[in-house]
Amino acid sequence: MSKNNIKPKRRDFIKYTTLGALAATATVGVGISPYVLKAEHRLRPPGAVEEKEFLALCIKCGQCLQVCPYHSIELTDIGHGHGVGTPHIDANIRGCYACSAVPCVLACPSGALDHSIEKATEIKMGIAVLEHPKRCLAVRKEPVPVGYDKQMKEFTASHTHTHKLESELLEKFDGFEGKACALCADMCPMPNPLSCIEVKETKMGIIRPVVYDQCTGCGVCQEVCPTDPPAIVIKPRMEYKDVYKS
Repeated sequence: MSKNNIKPKRRDFIKYTTLGALAATATVGVGISPYVLKAEHRLRPPGAVEEKEFLALCIKCGQCLQVCPYHSIELTDIGHGHGVGTPHIDANIRGCYACSAVPCVLACPSGALDHSIEKATEIKMGIAVLEHPKRCLAVRKEPVPVGYDKQMKEFTASHTHTHKLESELLEKFDGFEGKACALCADMCPMPNPLSCIEVKETKMGIIRPVVYDQCTGCGVCQEVCPTDPPAIVIKPRMEYKDVYKS
């Protein structure tokens, strides 16, 4: 059940610089209106406007990526169809840690990320769903396994520079090994995490993550879930009411 075997996939496309993003636009996007591109079912950065509008407005400058202190944002490469060069978050590798100042939104020059978003609690990226409850360690009453944090450490070490916030994140991530698993709730980055997710015993006597309506869909729960593949996942651009009908 270890997640150690998940490794960030290699990408041949240059995506970590503005020049790389512009090169992608030049080679595959010339003469094609973004409005005719197929909407992508991707987890977009905080403040992303409606998908088709996002594809139309995003200029693939990579500024949101450059200012993210957690290396959460990456640019879609040429092997993934439409939206080449547009930013997204792969929650299997690194979720969004909901920076209080939302720097990615501030850095966006085109309006693809809505500048009315000014704080973490206003982020609406998607909604968390316990898609595979039989894999969930809390449900199975299994402890957090040895080496559960290997992927996170390897991903952080793969970057030339580590931001102070990222280093503090790794420190917070230490110490859960062998304990009852509640990583999805323990690592939730929101100011009031219990309004978003909680691991608790249900009326049926099952211990499991329970998602609440303040969940922002940041993807951290999916990233830190120790199972392979993750038991809990994010449904991009969906809201609480879309999944958890009263």
